[in-house]
Amino acid sequence: MCSADVNCLERSRWVERGITYSPVALKPRLALSSCEAELNCSLKKQKDPHDAIMIVRRAIKNDAVVAGGGAIEMELSKFLRDYSRSIAGKEQLLIGAMARALEIIPRQLCDNAGFDATNILNKLRQRHFQGGMWYGVDINNEDIADNFEAFVWEPSVVKINAITAATEAACLILSVDETVKNPKSGGDGPPPGAMGRGRGRPR
Repeated sequence: MCSADVNCLERSRWVERGITYSPVALKPRLALSSCEAELNCSLKKQKDPHDAIMIVRRAIKNDAVVAGGGAIEMELSKFLRDYSRSIAGKEQLLIGAMARALEIIPRQLCDNAGFDATNILNKLRQRHFQGGMWYGVDINNEDIADNFEAFVWEPSVVKINAITAATEAACLILSVDETVKNPKSGGDGPPPGAMGRGRGRPR
């Protein structure tokens, strides 16, 4: 937690949270950082089992499941890419961007595991083109696998809510950006009667 030449004055215990931290003499920033890191780690240990239990609970209440590990995102990405080629307008670019955005999930899984994301994604694209709908990232073997057969499942309602929320957030950002850049909302010059800098006070 700290270097060997730093002496610890006391060790206190937060009984209500079960967190142990050590204030460090002459090193207040180091002590604060150590306490904060230990607090975050302890809270994460409490949150992870709760998240896992809630996922199982939701899977029991909603019996529709999909394969995890980025499998459903890659399948949706393939479907959107194929569909975008049937559109001749600018909407093709939007649908293609949505297809690329869905590939961020398996790419991030590869980055978190220390894999070569480009190699894994190329394998996933090939497998999904061949009809392997449930193939996703295999963390244990640094490869791809049929995650539905490997019992890597996620409730479909969780995926639906996540994609819906992300799409609504993107639409909101685009609408705000369009409003700011709309030339009809205001001109480039100052409003009538406004005085510029250095022109003195109006008489």
